[in-house]
Amino acid sequence: MLLVDEFSGKTRALLKELKTKPEEYWVKRGEKDVLALFHEMTSRVPAYRDFLQKHNTNPTTIQTIKDFRRVPITNKENYLLSYPLESLCWDGMFKQKQWTIASTSGSTGEPFYFPRTSFQDRQFGLTAELAFLDYFEIDKKSTLFIDCFALGVWIGGMFSYQAVKYLIDRGEYQLTIITPGADKIETLKAVRGLGHRFDQIILGGYAPLVKDLIDDGIDAGVNWSQYDLKYFFAAEGFTEGYRDYIIKNGGARNIYTATINHYGTADLGTMSHETPLSILARRLAVKKSNLYHDVFAETDRLPTLTQFIPEFYSFEQVDGRLLCSGRSGLPLVRYDLKDRGNVYTMQAFLDIYAAHGIDLLTEAKKEGIDHIIWQLPFVYVAERTDFTVNIYSVNVYPESIRKALEDPELQKSLTGKFSIYVGYNEEQNQYFEINVELRPKAVESELLREKTHNSIIAWLNKENSEWRDFWANESIRRKMTPIIIFWSYQDPKHFKPGGKQKWVKKEKTN
Repeated sequence: MLLVDEFSGKTRALLKELKTKPEEYWVKRGEKDVLALFHEMTSRVPAYRDFLQKHNTNPTTIQTIKDFRRVPITNKENYLLSYPLESLCWDGMFKQKQWTIASTSGSTGEPFYFPRTSFQDRQFGLTAELAFLDYFEIDKKSTLFIDCFALGVWIGGMFSYQAVKYLIDRGEYQLTIITPGADKIETLKAVRGLGHRFDQIILGGYAPLVKDLIDDGIDAGVNWSQYDLKYFFAAEGFTEGYRDYIIKNGGARNIYTATINHYGTADLGTMSHETPLSILARRLAVKKSNLYHDVFAETDRLPTLTQFIPEFYSFEQVDGRLLCSGRSGLPLVRYDLKDRGNVYTMQAFLDIYAAHGIDLLTEAKKEGIDHIIWQLPFVYVAERTDFTVNIYSVNVYPESIRKALEDPELQKSLTGKFSIYVGYNEEQNQYFEINVELRPKAVESELLREKTHNSIIAWLNKENSEWRDFWANESIRRKMTPIIIFWSYQDPKHFKPGGKQKWVKKEKTN
């Protein structure tokens, strides 16, 4: 029996077991389930059966988790985009089933549709309930959940709504939801009009939008400290400086239990989330560079560190990339998430800290979170390995920028080369920077900057429906507006001759 069914209506019992049963128990359950998922897919998913045949893989030879590690890797290009939607579904049936569908814009602007089952909603509902109980204490406090994720075809807003609504309909908690989406004005109205009527507020939203909300609220006279605020983030990572800012200015009262970030994708849903222990571990690593590099070996950019239930989602790391298997609407096995990261058992993770003279469990006790430690493995995600940057939860693809700079009028002054970067300023606000190369003898001007800006925005609005949806909101638009910086021909910072052009930069070039 799957965990979701075994503990249906028994969340407190599962919570107790997550704290008391050894990690090995959960890992073994996960290994058993992922093997079962593999064999079920080979018999019931037409596309996957064909995929294995083309890769000369005989399913009957896959009997152990060691065997499973040699199953061919799937990704969006070689699997999802290579088969009709119907053949990717269980039993090749799409229109005959019942779905909730989310979509994402790909690099060409063509949406890809991800059907989601009620099983996924129940699974995320259970995941949310575990966190809400242990960290937010919804069984002890009347709670208003404000869904600030973008509503519409994107997964974040509706997935969160359905998970919370699932808990509401169970009738066990004093829990209420309101759905302003990414509308900051309506969100602030909800806080002012309803917040004082509840013991606590949970704000669910993208980190940059939440930061704007807090700042706009302060400017409008909102005293966030009068509320007991909890934050339920998703879609992108943030710094510990950002978390400090939320604690200082956003009415959150506990650094470890009031700000929980999630790792999820439209492909699979919510796969893992921060825990108080992972937040403590991350904050300790940030303060000690040698420890940081031992934990986050692959990256110079601060990753999101989470824990996961192996039976819900099975993570692997191959060549610095994260693979995941899970029972999504389009079931996926050894799927390349295009994210950099790594996976640790809890013991291996504790050993890294011990090698640096830190007993992580003792530190947890000092911080008063030793009673909410889950015996689960860790996974961290750094950033996407494909060519995108993420601004306000929207993936921006270089292809749209490239097309924009191919405008005949712009080509008189620009080479067409560029690099894009998303960073944080001192106020922890995101900014979107586009560095553009001038042609020899070309001179920058405000008119050229305006024409370049207008062409880029026109192409992004044309090809990227996620961008277009956010750009339509005037209060968000000014935060997303790209900063156009012109550079002389073959400037060594961004356009050094003789090498491959880096269209996307993950680090600021000084």
